[in-house]
Amino acid sequence: MTGIRLQAPAPGWAIDADVVVVGSGVAGLTAALRCTAAGLRTVVVTKARLDDGSTRWAQGGIAAALGEGDTPEQHLDDTLVAGAGLCDEEAVRTLVTEGPDAVRRLIATGARFDTDEAGTIELTREGGHHRRRIAHAGGDATGAEISRALVDAVCERAVRFIENALVLDLLTDAGGRAAGVTLHVMGEGQHDGVGAVHAPAVVLATGGMGQVFSATTNPAVSTGDGVALALRAGAEVSDLEFVQFHPTVLFLGPDAEGQQPLVSEAVRGEGAHLVDADGVRFMVGQHELAELAPRDIVAKGIMRRMREQGARHMYLDARHFGAAMWESRFPTILAACRAHGIDPVTDPIPVAPAAHYASGGVRTDLHGRTTVPGLYACGEVACTGVHGANRLASNSLLEGLVFAERIADDIAASPARSGDPVPHPAPRVLPLLDPGARSRIQHVMTHGAGVLRSATSLAEAAEALDAVHAEALHDGPDGHKAAEPGVESWETTNLLCVARVLVAAARRREETRGCHWREDRPDRDDNAWRRHLVVRLAPDRTLDVRATDTQDFPPTDADAPREP
Repeated sequence: MTGIRLQAPAPGWAIDADVVVVGSGVAGLTAALRCTAAGLRTVVVTKARLDDGSTRWAQGGIAAALGEGDTPEQHLDDTLVAGAGLCDEEAVRTLVTEGPDAVRRLIATGARFDTDEAGTIELTREGGHHRRRIAHAGGDATGAEISRALVDAVCERAVRFIENALVLDLLTDAGGRAAGVTLHVMGEGQHDGVGAVHAPAVVLATGGMGQVFSATTNPAVSTGDGVALALRAGAEVSDLEFVQFHPTVLFLGPDAEGQQPLVSEAVRGEGAHLVDADGVRFMVGQHELAELAPRDIVAKGIMRRMREQGARHMYLDARHFGAAMWESRFPTILAACRAHGIDPVTDPIPVAPAAHYASGGVRTDLHGRTTVPGLYACGEVACTGVHGANRLASNSLLEGLVFAERIADDIAASPARSGDPVPHPAPRVLPLLDPGARSRIQHVMTHGAGVLRSATSLAEAAEALDAVHAEALHDGPDGHKAAEPGVESWETTNLLCVARVLVAAARRREETRGCHWREDRPDRDDNAWRRHLVVRLAPDRTLDVRATDTQDFPPTDADAPREP
């Protein structure tokens, strides 16, 4: 345990539970529902409203071998290819074999997917898939439908939840086992301000960290809180250098910041073409699947063409769909484009890559167990080994389902007991950043550790982040003082934490692999770098980065027998 904690007031209230789930996306709510069904007292803590996470923004769908002629083995092959040699095959096999039944259970929970006249689920294709295996809902509103169904189920089953609550730090007992979390609730009544949920099982399902970049498809709540909490608690994180940039995000101008409208990969799956300003399909000849190549390849293809032509964006041309198809199959995207003055029925859509998904995260085994006893992780915050160096399109919702179910089953099979939470004998309070540093961090990360990286750009990013870090630890020459505790300062401090880890790993990985693109190291090097980079936060706040062979993933110490 590091003993590092965010600067925050002592908890003024506490509630008890068997399990506390942090996050309310597909992973968090699935884990909560399954734990509740097993008779465990479960509390869901969510940063905003129950349906405000990343899940409801998912457009394309959920991948599973549900179609005639498709098999889990074929799904496995596509996932391994997309992962560029770093997937854990056992984890992928778990995903693809348990996935179809997990989707059927989701349907039984109340999720309604699009079907044909015979009632068969309609399936589409996305990048990296050789078969139609993407189930969708509402045309391009799959995440919203899944979120609706799970939120309804949580309310029907009277699962206890606390909204508008930012998780702060992990509580542990005298033996170092998870014993709950501290959190700050922005509300009124009994649970207001800083409090605690005491529980012997803590499930992190906090989503991603897309807000570490200036332009992202992630909602405002995606500030890396779960990864930062896990690092302060002494857990390992892995593969954080592999941030997937979605190739086709609506281009709103060079100065656009924050969450940007996504143009789903399913649009290309239905036959849209990527073209430059002259109408040339530049992905043809770069990959056998052209526009449907894995996302890292398409993002690189777009960036290369932009660089060659000095352009700020490329175009996605789906005018041949016609108005009827746009309105029925992609109503959400159509509305978003029109809201910004672009009509895809008559105009090509300007697109450029933007930060989308973190393939790495808190390192877990096949049951979602981290290297801290009693602490679990699932969904985008976790690194299960499924995604490797690049996530296959629409595997994320499926991963959330499958591994959340496995976590709940593991907790229910051996209900844990922890002692009372105890303060660390020598806690190191982490000074907080002024919220104004947030845009500075985002600018540094976008220009130094974005789609295109190099030794020079990463070194400059590391130096700039170190300067921000130093300002929080000490009074700066400009009279800078550490910020007061509050949601914005906690979020900004978390963003700096994950940014430093990402840059450290990206500097260490001297090759190009998956969605990690080093301009100065353009080739993939399986001899030296078919390895994972695992990071711990040392008690002195320095980063301990080590390389681990693929056969050593997932962590063996998480698989050790646990005390009853």
